[in-house]
Amino acid sequence: MYLDYFLENLDVVGELTIEHIRISILALAIALPLALALGIIAVLLRPIRQPIMWIVGALYTIPSLAMIAFLIPSQGLGLRPTLILLVLYAQVFLVRNIVTGMIGVDRAVLEAAQGVGMTPVQVLVKVWLPMALPVILAGVRITLTTTIGLAVLGGWVAAGGLGELLFTGIGTNNPSRVMAGVIAIVILALAADLLLRGIETLTPVARARRAGSKR
Repeated sequence: MYLDYFLENLDVVGELTIEHIRISILALAIALPLALALGIIAVLLRPIRQPIMWIVGALYTIPSLAMIAFLIPSQGLGLRPTLILLVLYAQVFLVRNIVTGMIGVDRAVLEAAQGVGMTPVQVLVKVWLPMALPVILAGVRITLTTTIGLAVLGGWVAAGGLGELLFTGIGTNNPSRVMAGVIAIVILALAADLLLRGIETLTPVARARRAGSKR
């Protein structure tokens, strides 16, 4: 009974799923460069590391529904408040993992890179970030799956996506419609998680670790 809407309206669910993916990927594309900048600054400037971590952590403690309601008066309805919400909430996972990954890189490796004549920028781009990549990708994976879940709030502010099924179903007392949205969101989140887990295993550092463990 509860699967009726999902099975009978696969075209509608598919269209809303594509919208949901677009919102989630766009939010991640905006959030990741910002988090990289914050994470690198936090690692290089140790005195402000903890304040940065406190700020991004504090953002995540604000209830998502309250945050998006707060944004509506200034940003209106639609995609903009949804993206702002998702970008802000993404920072806690991204910045944390970027900082953790970079701090975890062996200092001897960085010093060796400097010893062969690399500039600080070259060390950062060619050695430091690639060595931290597995941890950073783990943060991206967590962020994307969390973002997919939070993006349902876009349906509340007319931004599109699978949230439309949930909020329309709740408003019309249609459990079948709600269940269709839930099923699609779960499938999408699981698919994103599996995809990024696969990408994590393909990084040079991850391959080197696997090769070392086999010896």
